[in-house]
Amino acid sequence: MSSQRVIPSIDLLLQRPVLARAAGRHGRARVGAIAAAAARTLRAVLADPSASPLTADAAAQWLEARVLEELDRSMTPSLEPVVNATGVIVHTNLGRAPLARAALDRLVRTGGGYTNLEYDVAAGTRGHRHVHAERLLRDLTGAEAALVVNNNAAATLVVLAGLAAGREVLVSRGELVEIGGGFRVPEVMAQSGASLREVGTTNRTRVADYAAAIGDRTGLILRVHPSNFRMEGFTERPALDDLAALARRFGLPLFEDLGSGWLGVDPIPDALRAEPSVRASVAAGVDLVAFSGDKLLGGPQAGIVVGRRESIDRVRTHPLVRAVRADKLAYAALEATLALWAREPARAEIPVYRMLTLTAEDVDRRARSLVARLESTAGVTCRLVDGSSTIGGGSAPGSALPTRLVAITVAGMPAGALDARLRAGRPPVISRIVDDVVVLDLRTVAEEEDDALAQAVGHAASR
Repeated sequence: MSSQRVIPSIDLLLQRPVLARAAGRHGRARVGAIAAAAARTLRAVLADPSASPLTADAAAQWLEARVLEELDRSMTPSLEPVVNATGVIVHTNLGRAPLARAALDRLVRTGGGYTNLEYDVAAGTRGHRHVHAERLLRDLTGAEAALVVNNNAAATLVVLAGLAAGREVLVSRGELVEIGGGFRVPEVMAQSGASLREVGTTNRTRVADYAAAIGDRTGLILRVHPSNFRMEGFTERPALDDLAALARRFGLPLFEDLGSGWLGVDPIPDALRAEPSVRASVAAGVDLVAFSGDKLLGGPQAGIVVGRRESIDRVRTHPLVRAVRADKLAYAALEATLALWAREPARAEIPVYRMLTLTAEDVDRRARSLVARLESTAGVTCRLVDGSSTIGGGSAPGSALPTRLVAITVAGMPAGALDARLRAGRPPVISRIVDDVVVLDLRTVAEEEDDALAQAVGHAASR
């Protein structure tokens, strides 16, 4: 059995120059606690009869290395940037929409100090955070008023709670959807205090079905964007203006959970011609429309509700709004993003919009450059193949944007192994595997990431 007497005391260990400097940066108590845990580990190792003997100096070096390794591991952020080479533009698992430079700059300016979040500078009195971004949202959607909360599920929840708690909400059976993360419309409705009343059938629902279900307990009509699936064949769904006319006839609010957040501004990208828009819903007479800020809008995570001022004011006063309100950073990034949408020439600065409007030829140019850079890497074979990108994030289900893919094979390395090595790099590169070959879609890779991507592929292939 190796002697445990070689393990130094924690006080002596912390006097070593490297750990003394670490204690200055991280605090003596923290470094001491990690060192004590490392000493316990080493003591258990040396208690094994088969353990090789250590000198006092070797034990101290082992502990020192262990402490530094643990400090580095504990201080490494779990949230880190990745290179999205999947071709999925609004990738929920990768944080959805990357922010525009203008939004990032606004975050820095407002996040580093105090702001007028709830202060009326002109009057010198307390103000309301709801005024921020409202003017731009009104201009871009044609609505009378707007409300911003922290995500679209929260937006749906507060609208139902504010307008229909204790009453029935009419929803088509074909719209009782579940989207990513287990978000189900019936469950959100139950939490709001409203009760569900299904109308129509799974594949066909008419205005008459809604009319027949309206009674004394009806509080609201809800229309839900199918989001992440498409129903085809023997189907029917009421036109939005017909449903709005019915709601007005019975004095009921019509609320649409639109989800994806396509504003409907001109010119419309080809990929979004079939996507319902916020502007069209407001024009059709929908009282309230809810959508996400971090999908097709290309901004920060937020839930946005636009519509008639009377309805917005009723929702705004509900106590739940305080629990799900947006903070100053969300407002800052949202206003900056909306300002870009308001100026047509500036929309190309919004990463999501830019990716949506890239042609296959645009992607091909950069893909050829990447292939040329990788051709000299030993064992690597690259070729260009036709493929398709998708919008993702529950937007424009079934969308397929023509693109050019870089297919990569490495001699003696299965596709799964190369994919794992790409993910293990810094930054991690998230790719796709198609027909047992790793492919990269540069539509979703920012041009300033091209160098990092080429280096990551070369490193993964060679190490």
